[in-house]
Amino acid sequence: MFMSVISGLIVSVDAFFIGLSLGLQKGCKFLHLAIINAFLFLLCVIGFVVAEQMYEFIAFDTDVVVGFMFIALGLWYILHYFMRGQPTGENNSMRTIVLVGLVMSAEAMLITMGITLIFGQSSTFVIPMAVAFAHFGYSAITFCLARTRHVRRIPVAAGHVISGSALIVYGLLALFLDIG
Repeated sequence: MFMSVISGLIVSVDAFFIGLSLGLQKGCKFLHLAIINAFLFLLCVIGFVVAEQMYEFIAFDTDVVVGFMFIALGLWYILHYFMRGQPTGENNSMRTIVLVGLVMSAEAMLITMGITLIFGQSSTFVIPMAVAFAHFGYSAITFCLARTRHVRRIPVAAGHVISGSALIVYGLLALFLDIG
């Protein structure tokens, strides 16, 4: 169980950069971040329940499924940012905040499912709690830091590239290391 909690904390590091991205948007308030994370927690619980049901039906190594899922998600996150026109953070609307929240929540649900599939029958409800609380903690810290004068100098693209890269690295670890 300890390793599943550590995995939930490590793989949620991309929430640092999502919080930074939201914090750099003038129209986003901390209340928006709290609502996003409440929805995220619900999706983590749903992802945990679905993954527990799926585990019995997957006939091959679940690490392969999880590895490719994280690699695809990380690549999509990076490519989507560069293909949508690189917004500056100045003119982002509530629609953008909702879209970032949905992507963050879906990604957290996939993380929960991935960790649950990797650890299989030793999975407990602690996994979705660790992922959800890690996402909230990491994103809240960087959201508040983004409101400071020094952090505003960081290019927005850096957060997206590092966040996507963290997911890709975790996917590669799932493929090539025996995490469980």
